Amino acid sequence: MAWMNPSSPQQHRMQDMLISYFWSGDVIRGRCVSDIVLSGTVDVPVPPTRLLADWQREISSHMILEPGDVEVMPLARARARWPDYTRCVQAVSDWTCAPGLPDVLASSDVALMACRGARYHHDGGQYGGAAFCNLFLSEDRGLDLHFPSTGHRIPLTRGTVVIFDTGQPHGVIQRGSSGFNAAEFAPDRDCIQIFLTWELPIEDPHVGHALKVDFDVAPSTSLQLDSEQVLLNGTPVIVCPDSGRWCRAD
Repeated sequence: MAWMNPSSPQQHRMQDMLISYFWSGDVIRGRCVSDIVLSGTVDVPVPPTRLLADWQREISSHMILEPGDVEVMPLARARARWPDYTRCVQAVSDWTCAPGLPDVLASSDVALMACRGARYHHDGGQYGGAAFCNLFLSEDRGLDLHFPSTGHRIPLTRGTVVIFDTGQPHGVIQRGSSGFNAAEFAPDRDCIQIFLTWELPIEDPHVGHALKVDFDVAPSTSLQLDSEQVLLNGTPVIVCPDSGRWCRAD
């Protein structure tokens, strides 16, 4: 397995050759992977005690949330116990207006997620046609959302909101750590983060402009592919779950 380090002096050139191929209708379309990460903090209330207890029961009784895992939580049930849900969504919607994304949340799929940290990964193999917008709902657990290829490191607190390209490697790691270490997310540690995530369509003109995404790059390669994937300098790549570095898929 050959390592490919995007933090080298050739980072910019290599980033330019990082291409996400995604389904657009019934054809594969290629686009650059944006290194822009938009982040901020919005004012959202503490989830009610009843809801927090329900989340705890769900995680302890119905899920196997190992260190580094990211899993879906039941959103419909949460909304029934969450009088401030609409307020949370509105806070994020208002925040997205600043980078020029008016009303984009209203037409985007949303899910409720839980993670016990997160191993480094990218989501371009399944969500190449989207950018993610995440609103973190838990208190500060001493964790950061880390993008190793770009250097962005965002402390996670209640109200942290982030928009980023799904093809960009990312992980949730211990603050002060240089990578993901499962031992830092032991079951006796309070290190679970709950967050809402929206899939913003990357082909939406506002989303593409905000992230400065170039489309229809390497069109000849697009014609040869039959699945969503990320290529670095024309080579299929995966992400090392511990370091976040790219490595050849073979």
